[in-house]
Amino acid sequence: MEEKLILSSKQKALKINLDNSIYGSMVEIGAGQEVARQFFRAGSASGTIAKTMSAYDKDFSDAIYGKEIDGRYVCESRLDNMLDHEYKLLEDRLDRGSFPERRYFALADTITTINYEKTNKGHGWIGVRFQKNVNNKPNDIILHVNLNDQDSTLQQETIGILGTNLLYASFYCDDPKDILKTLYDNLSRDNIEIDTVRFTGPDFKDVDNRLLSLTLVKEGMTDSVIFTPDGVNHQPSNVVYKKNILTIRGSFRPVTKVNIDMYENGLNKFKENPKVNSNNIQVLFEITLSNLKSEGEVDEQDFLDRVDILCSLGFTVMISNFKKYYKLIEYLSQFSTERMGIILGVDNLIEMFEEKYYRNLNGGILEAFGIIFTRDIKIYLYPFQPDKNSELLNSSNIPIHPRVKDLYDYLYINKRVEDLSCNTEVLKIFSRKVLALIKENKEGEWEDMVPSGVDKIIKDKCLFGYNCKVNQ
Repeated sequence: MEEKLILSSKQKALKINLDNSIYGSMVEIGAGQEVARQFFRAGSASGTIAKTMSAYDKDFSDAIYGKEIDGRYVCESRLDNMLDHEYKLLEDRLDRGSFPERRYFALADTITTINYEKTNKGHGWIGVRFQKNVNNKPNDIILHVNLNDQDSTLQQETIGILGTNLLYASFYCDDPKDILKTLYDNLSRDNIEIDTVRFTGPDFKDVDNRLLSLTLVKEGMTDSVIFTPDGVNHQPSNVVYKKNILTIRGSFRPVTKVNIDMYENGLNKFKENPKVNSNNIQVLFEITLSNLKSEGEVDEQDFLDRVDILCSLGFTVMISNFKKYYKLIEYLSQFSTERMGIILGVDNLIEMFEEKYYRNLNGGILEAFGIIFTRDIKIYLYPFQPDKNSELLNSSNIPIHPRVKDLYDYLYINKRVEDLSCNTEVLKIFSRKVLALIKENKEGEWEDMVPSGVDKIIKDKCLFGYNCKVNQ
């Protein structure tokens, strides 16, 4: 297979500068004029750039783009206002009749870099509004990025490269997934993380932004994406910042009554905790990437099916790369120091204590549990009954291997593990059994195993292999 030739940032900027059909403005708040600098250094920028600007002063910025309701400057709404304002100026001030072949663009970013004391994380929003074709209305590509370099100068340089990649890909790539991959030309995850993406416009009318968000996780551009009940991908920190986060992991293929029983009992228990503000709770239904894979590949339609159902039930969904729970806990802890909770089944908790899962860590299982022990988290354990004649397994009789039993005892004695009550009538419901019945068109055998209304969604949309033609 022929290896893709990756142009340098200077080569990309020069190609755009020499393209007489591309013309527009670059405006940047914070991190300097880093994108514009790439184009001026490349040469021939006068044929591409109508205007560059950095509105550093907050009063100047507000006078140009208006004040944000929440008073922030590094936010999506500020970026949208920048793009609206600058693109309208292009249309108002440039004579289309004199340059009928020009395709306009407005590129904007609002970025905060790491400070001298290194007490913050660099992050920001960057986007472009552009015409793919002269006679069409413009498209938008919007990104939220986290900057990982430990020096503000390096972070500024990263933004310069990213912005150049973004403008280049906008005009010279057609497939949105190719555009996303091109953003990492001459960059790596060590430099930058992209955790939110939005493509809109006439050239992207058939694009499903949920699938592009999934691509971010699949391609290692970020560790997780979050969808609110409206099905829209949001910047994770906007959803969970300073919240009491309660997470439930599952395959949800499909969501069943046992999942809802776990959620309801776990949420009630979480609210009883004196360190939890019931008005500040954010529940996440988490699906790991490994749970989305079918025969080694991520089944995108299956992914959409699950997200559709969970969102339709009013839940917030998180897709992550965190196969191990300590990674999930560590990730969420960067957004909130408030008490968190995680709802687990007995089999999941037993798996947490399997030493083989931590062989890649220098400190082994001790390193992983060191992270868990130092976070303010409660584990809510949902019981399990192996068969109808056996007793329920819970925190007091869970079969943990003797080699790691002391680790479990530490959690148990310090009341970091709490048992949940359950509806014994739903304990025998398993997603894989429900899925098999749906695929086999076993009418009347699975509908009572899923929450009210979910069976109708599955049938109406022919989800999870349900054969609508057979059952018409």
